[in-house]
Amino acid sequence: MKKRILSLALALVMGLSLSACSNKDAASVDSSSSSAEIQATSAPESSLPETTSPIKDTPHSGSVVRLGSLKGPTTIGLVKLLDDTKQDKTINSYEFTMGTMPDEIAPKLLSGELDIIAAPVNMGSVLYNKSNGKIRMLAINTLGVLYVGAKGAEDIKSIADLKGKTIFATGKGATPEYVISKLLSANGLDVNTDVTIEWMSEPTEVLAAVKNTENAVAVLPQPFMTAAETQVEGFKSVLDLTAEWDKLGDAGRLVTAGFFTTEEYLENNQKAVDEFLEDYQVSSAWVTDTENAEEAGKLVEEYDIVKAPIAQKAIPFCNIVNITGADMKSATEGYLSVLNEFDPASIGGKLPEENFYYVKPTK
Repeated sequence: MKKRILSLALALVMGLSLSACSNKDAASVDSSSSSAEIQATSAPESSLPETTSPIKDTPHSGSVVRLGSLKGPTTIGLVKLLDDTKQDKTINSYEFTMGTMPDEIAPKLLSGELDIIAAPVNMGSVLYNKSNGKIRMLAINTLGVLYVGAKGAEDIKSIADLKGKTIFATGKGATPEYVISKLLSANGLDVNTDVTIEWMSEPTEVLAAVKNTENAVAVLPQPFMTAAETQVEGFKSVLDLTAEWDKLGDAGRLVTAGFFTTEEYLENNQKAVDEFLEDYQVSSAWVTDTENAEEAGKLVEEYDIVKAPIAQKAIPFCNIVNITGADMKSATEGYLSVLNEFDPASIGGKLPEENFYYVKPTK
């Protein structure tokens, strides 16, 4: 049975791509400026942990947790946790696996090779539906990562200003397409008649098009937006699609990725899960604290995500958060509902049920 579920999951997630969470393409961006950052404004304060526990001064007192994540923003929030676990400063001890695409780590969660993974939220929903409800979402760790950038287009101040533009983008059939379509529609534009979208297979192609096109407009995820701003003269981010999404008011939060585990692991290891969330809260709060920017950038490079100078610039725009419980549930439900309107297959055919969301029991 496990093998059948594993094979099914592999086939399903192969087609799911969330470019913000993958650095497979980032590796092909000029390595001297390989980037890891996100939208034009950092996450709202309400999304960040209100309090953080002090880094532990005692050796690990919890469990050994096998943790998987993706090379990009989803791992940036973990770098302090990974560094602290080497120094026995976390509650749990963590064995870490980093992949470049979701299909590298999702099957390992289902097979029991990994205990907790960070992955695109819509992929978590797909896995939930295709495993008969055996997946649990623990937290949101990254909000939206998409930006509109323009070269020599100072007239773009809003989504409505994209009318008549040709837009280079990647992510057709995945989250970027749904986000772009929703925002255009909400601002009175028809994606088929009011704009021309040139869909490309990967962000590096978009970057090349931007370099070779006057007045180019592009939708790029981080880290590629920062790479483009660095490499293309006159090109800069003009719209933060997370901020634009928030203006809609009825579409939940623009959610990129979260942490997931299995029903079985949670039932047998709830204490370890809760301790992981506490360890991550410490890590994410430390990484996003501007006082730690230089050291955080060094850790990001040490864990082979992006170069330290780019990471230091990018972290404030990566929308790294730690949203759990009822807030996680309401934000994710709204976002998945929007995806479901465009393409139910993108979330596994239907919205997950209540038990998908882990809300820590109150004592």
